[in-house]
Amino acid sequence: MNRTAGILLPITSLPSKYGIGCFSKSAYDFVDWLKKAGQTYWQILPLGPTSYGDSPYQSFSTFAGNPYFISLEALIEEGVLTKEECDAADFGRLPGDINYEKIYKSRYPLLRKAYERSQIADNPDYQTFLAENNWWLSDYALFMAVKERFDGIPWNEWPEDIRLRYGYSMDYYRRELYFEIEFQQYMQFQFFRQWNALKSYANDAGIRIIGDIPIYVAMDSADAWAHPELFQLDENNVPYAVAGCPPDGFSADGQLWGNPLYRWDYHKDTDYAWWMSRLRFCFQMCDVLRIDHFRGFDEYYSIPYGDTSAVNGHWEKGPGIGLFRCMERHLGHREVIAEDLGYVTDSVRRLVSDSGFPGMKVLEFAFDARDSGSANDYLPHNYTENCVAYTGTHDNETITGWFRSIQKEERKMARAYLCDKHTPEKLLYRSFIALVMRSSAKMCIIPLQDYLGLGNNCRTNKPSTVGINWRWRVTQKELSDTLQQEIRDVAKRYGRMNQAPESTF
Repeated sequence: MNRTAGILLPITSLPSKYGIGCFSKSAYDFVDWLKKAGQTYWQILPLGPTSYGDSPYQSFSTFAGNPYFISLEALIEEGVLTKEECDAADFGRLPGDINYEKIYKSRYPLLRKAYERSQIADNPDYQTFLAENNWWLSDYALFMAVKERFDGIPWNEWPEDIRLRYGYSMDYYRRELYFEIEFQQYMQFQFFRQWNALKSYANDAGIRIIGDIPIYVAMDSADAWAHPELFQLDENNVPYAVAGCPPDGFSADGQLWGNPLYRWDYHKDTDYAWWMSRLRFCFQMCDVLRIDHFRGFDEYYSIPYGDTSAVNGHWEKGPGIGLFRCMERHLGHREVIAEDLGYVTDSVRRLVSDSGFPGMKVLEFAFDARDSGSANDYLPHNYTENCVAYTGTHDNETITGWFRSIQKEERKMARAYLCDKHTPEKLLYRSFIALVMRSSAKMCIIPLQDYLGLGNNCRTNKPSTVGINWRWRVTQKELSDTLQQEIRDVAKRYGRMNQAPESTF
């Protein structure tokens, strides 16, 4: 078995100039850094344009890219922006933080200037891009242009004619908003041109990209607006029910996500055509795909639309293995990571096993005072080869913050498992990383914050909160040669060095 390792770092968290991580030189530098650190994988988060709350898991489109990731430096080199214009904009002054309000107010005006100076309609590469992507881009660009016309309100609050996509209304807005639509198409052209170049650079360096898609799309998305037949919506495109998860020990009311649920019978009748398009598109953008909330393919939680909590929801059967048999038939063998965390039933375990996909093992779930038996699936001695092991994920505390926050009894359990009573708490993250890396898991992914030993003030996301998430950025100083060598030493020590010839020093 080829044992491998990688690092989890969202694009937003790169130390790029102009307020947020993007496809600039710092992204290429990070690829070089990963290569020298002996890593094989760079795991990122979903790349779609984000809506309220800035979560990459609530996007305006499952196909479009986030304009924030477009490198302004590349546009300066292209001659459609000036360095003075970009330097004069206020993106926030803290190098380790993302100020989304300032990014929104500063970045879009600059991108609009670039578009207006670009003469993009005369660019043959742009015309090719339109032709190849019209099947999703036409609806998305119109959706975003109309949304801007109506001051950003959700599409299900638009006037009936455009909300229900009457032909005359679609024609009217395409004429009326021609340049706004072209601006949206221009941003997507730049996004995909820059992303494809970065991914090619990473692959040439022996670095593979692990992408990420949510199981659901957002209700306020071009996907739900343009294709209501895919979802459990009535004749007025109002949901019958929405997604979430039931009450548990962490939330008495459960979680009300609000995403539209799929009409799985329709998808089955079409041989999962939309899903095949979605998955094919994702595999063009990444090398491995992590599918979020994998258990929803076995059973999904349905909450009556209009409820204010998840208490009255119930479980419904999902498509099961049929969807993934269809994927194998249409797309061939593809590498998928099944996000099988949370409450896992026997039927979910069967689905993961039948698919052959590796599931996820998160070390932070292993030391629970309520379940101290050695059969705990998350204890590293129980890991199988066919899994992906993590210290934590983007939704978890950092490993340092986690150890500080757990009960005293659980800290004792963790130290006993490590056979380590003496390492200072501030350095214990290294022992936890080593514990994961020497497991049998064929792949280990460590969030960069954990390699840095950072606390919870640097975590990526705290679920069920808004306004404090997706903001952390690594600084250039933190990406030191010393840290790189430490990571390389760990990968080498546990037989996880990148075996690609380009990574041999």
